[in-house]
Amino acid sequence: MRLPLGGSRAWLRAQSVAGAATGAARRLLEQSPPGGHERWQRTNYAGRRVSLQGGPAAAVGLVAGAAAQGRVRTAVGLAAIGVVGAYDDLYGDSGTKGVRGHLGALRSGVVTSGTIKTVVVSAAGMVIARGEARSRGLGLLRDGALVAGAANVVNLFDLHPGRAFKVAAPAALLPGGGPIAGVAGALIADDLRGRMMLGDCGSNAVGAAVGAALVRDLPPTARWLALGAAAAITYASEHVSFSELIEQHPVLDRIDRAGRSW
Repeated sequence: MRLPLGGSRAWLRAQSVAGAATGAARRLLEQSPPGGHERWQRTNYAGRRVSLQGGPAAAVGLVAGAAAQGRVRTAVGLAAIGVVGAYDDLYGDSGTKGVRGHLGALRSGVVTSGTIKTVVVSAAGMVIARGEARSRGLGLLRDGALVAGAANVVNLFDLHPGRAFKVAAPAALLPGGGPIAGVAGALIADDLRGRMMLGDCGSNAVGAAVGAALVRDLPPTARWLALGAAAAITYASEHVSFSELIEQHPVLDRIDRAGRSW
């Protein structure tokens, strides 16, 4: 495993570019959001109105950060995931939840926005995996699934302020994690204060960036383990509430609440 000991120049460059691009995109969206401000408002778990504008800003920052490291295929894949995530945020069917829900709808002949997102994220995951590790055959399937699985896992945790960024934090320390660190630095303060949330656009993009860093920087055996963990978390999400589990575990609950102002 390669770590950015002392902060490599490539990591620092990606972190700086991602942070600057995220901030610029956020300011532009706040000034002139497509469709108007109301379209980007949602009610969070506590009943507060929050903005989804951080999601596209995060996606822009991740794309810019990956491009700054010369990871062109990753930048393209992240852009595709950000676009389909934004579509799901703005036009998706919020009544259909989880993998089982979307599969059930598909069996009934209904193609949900979540199904479309799954197809795009899976295809983008393969593009990212090919670019990060030049994977082939079974390795390409593993790495593509890991990117897509990580995108879904981070999305599952984007329910409480700051939680998605905290889940992504370990990957930000990898050499390929500079874009994640830059985006988190630009947005996490407002996320923790409940002023914004990542939504599907931002959380899927951040998760895919996590997957990209894992594919880039972990050895094959560790990637298999990471894929297994992503699959287990996805399966568990269909049967248990992660929020309840976190609240019942004192250490996890302290980490989850750290930095929140309410």
